[in-house]
Amino acid sequence: MPYRAPVADYRFLFDHIVALPQVTGTDKFADATPDVVDAILTEAGKLCEEVLAPLQRNGDLHPAHLENGVVRTSPGFAEGYRAIADGGWVSIAASPDHGGMGLPMTVTTAVNEMMSAACLSLQLNPLMTQGQIEALEHHASPALQEIYLPKLISGEWAGTMNLTEAQAGSDVGALRTRAEPNDDDSYAITGQKIFISWADNDFTENVCHLVLARLPESIPGTKGISLFLVPKYIPDSDGNPGKVNTLNVVSLEHKMGLHGSPTAVMQYNGAQGWLIGGANDGMKCMFTMMNNARLGVGGQGIGVAEAAYQHALAYATERRQGKTSGETGAIVDHADVRRMLATMKADIFAARAIALSCAVAIDMARATGDAEWSARAALLTPITKAFGTDTGIAVSDMGVQIHGGMGFIEETGAAQFSRDVRVTAIYEGTNGIQAMDLVARKMMDGGDAAFTLLDEIEADAEAAKTTLPDLADPVWQASETLREAIEWLVAQQDLGARFAGSVPFLRGFARVLGAHYHLKAALAEPGGARERLARFYITRLLPEHKGNFDHARAGATDLMALSPEDLAA
Repeated sequence: MPYRAPVADYRFLFDHIVALPQVTGTDKFADATPDVVDAILTEAGKLCEEVLAPLQRNGDLHPAHLENGVVRTSPGFAEGYRAIADGGWVSIAASPDHGGMGLPMTVTTAVNEMMSAACLSLQLNPLMTQGQIEALEHHASPALQEIYLPKLISGEWAGTMNLTEAQAGSDVGALRTRAEPNDDDSYAITGQKIFISWADNDFTENVCHLVLARLPESIPGTKGISLFLVPKYIPDSDGNPGKVNTLNVVSLEHKMGLHGSPTAVMQYNGAQGWLIGGANDGMKCMFTMMNNARLGVGGQGIGVAEAAYQHALAYATERRQGKTSGETGAIVDHADVRRMLATMKADIFAARAIALSCAVAIDMARATGDAEWSARAALLTPITKAFGTDTGIAVSDMGVQIHGGMGFIEETGAAQFSRDVRVTAIYEGTNGIQAMDLVARKMMDGGDAAFTLLDEIEADAEAAKTTLPDLADPVWQASETLREAIEWLVAQQDLGARFAGSVPFLRGFARVLGAHYHLKAALAEPGGARERLARFYITRLLPEHKGNFDHARAGATDLMALSPEDLAA
């Protein structure tokens, strides 16, 4: 089935769920009028449906490969990328100071999700560039900004992020890449990085790498890491690609999915690079890019979920097998298939609403400088990333199940969604790390940001009791259960007790948020499909929160009592 961009769903969410008008009502985003936003969504949808979606299978069947040291990309990817760049889709949220559109991150999030649904392997390229643009806007010197930002924003050049080394995965502080000062203001970067997405391509003039490395005599761990911009081609005096830098792609990984996206081992042999931010500020600078990417990766999971759902729904409405109680005679009328489809659709809506709410908080923080909005964005980022990608994995898996035996056959395309999306729960910080971040760093305020959000949820539920009491009351009760779980959590001085239940805690938090957004949807369109979907979610999926919070509050004693020998017995 051809992909169809869910533009109407974004419009509904913008108007009724996440309150985009409060963003566009600020001076910073006043140019993002309803007409402009509508045009952006419509044109992005056309790009995804007509240009990017037809490339989805090409990337899987004809992977990127290394040929005499040059990365050759999948058929049609160069043309697809050019359509993205020429349309300005790389630079939606970038500052107009260097050629960007300056539109809200909320709009960018919707566009990125559509592109992820259409062709995740290709979308990963501009997502990395967007993150690099934001990092350079915040931390690079004016001179470097003048050289690199216009080229990255136009899509003439592409950006990457180089963190991981063989001995330094999630433990970034264990990295060994070195940076030695040169006679000028540059540095010589030496070391090897692995798992570098889109480390090279054959359709942009230059590839610019943000590389974490250690200066001489830097202290061990993350506090001794600095960030450097290391281009494939060193810009000449006119800012154009000049001599080739001393770096190269060693090899490309053979992956479970995302075959169209080249993932490389990169070698730096005294490559010339420039410091971004201050010495030993590398993690602070890189987290600007990583937090951008975490929102984007959550959107990738949601996008793939949408594509997998559409694929499964089309099959379920055409496939006839066995006797059904419905009128169509297709498997969509079997109760369990209907259950899976409803779960898919309900969780996609919940995850999408969480992601867009996170983006709204980011936009409001930028527009107002309000610390409460910054705290809201920080709180929602790990939930967006983890729940969005978990939803992508679960929905694509259900898509295979709905296809039955045909789902296990590659030609149907159902399995590709599952293979492609699986890595999103791993990169940009595993979902376990997101959960640990939520229960530790994001609760350093004693839970204040979370409690403020819960106050809003409970106020909305209280108001809804006069209209939809059977839906509003369970949402209010679930919010109170979440409040109690947070109170228990912040009282734990032992982080081990928090970490042991961090993943179910995040999952339960997301369940409550999803119920809140579904209730708002039901109130906005009572008596229709959105109310019926909300009823399904609140009745059948929301109750999972209690088990999640029971797990979260169990502490670590029984878990850690299981020794490695016990696990091997």
